[in-house]
Amino acid sequence: MSVMASVGGQFFLKVGALKLGSLNPGNTIGQILSIATTPELVVGLSCYGLGAIAYILLLTKVNLSIAGPSVSLVYVFSVLMGYFIFREPIPMMRLIGLSFIVSGVILVIWQK
Repeated sequence: MSVMASVGGQFFLKVGALKLGSLNPGNTIGQILSIATTPELVVGLSCYGLGAIAYILLLTKVNLSIAGPSVSLVYVFSVLMGYFIFREPIPMMRLIGLSFIVSGVILVIWQK
């Protein structure tokens, strides 16, 4: 739940950022107001909040040594979302890195 909420948050933050377009360093107050009033960005931040609540609840039942590394799956899902939804390329080195993340999570949660 925590991972999916965080991935959802990243999706909405990306959509909101695309809607904002290029930002100008000269108008900081206006840009902050634009961020605060862009619905996709508000939804994205809300998803992150829900993800944090889900993670806190998870920590009441699971060891941090398992929950912490498992959250790194957000990176894997974010890259896949970037590829499938936003048509971002995935270079070979990134694929290798993602395979290390997945392998690491499997090794961490594997119990005999």
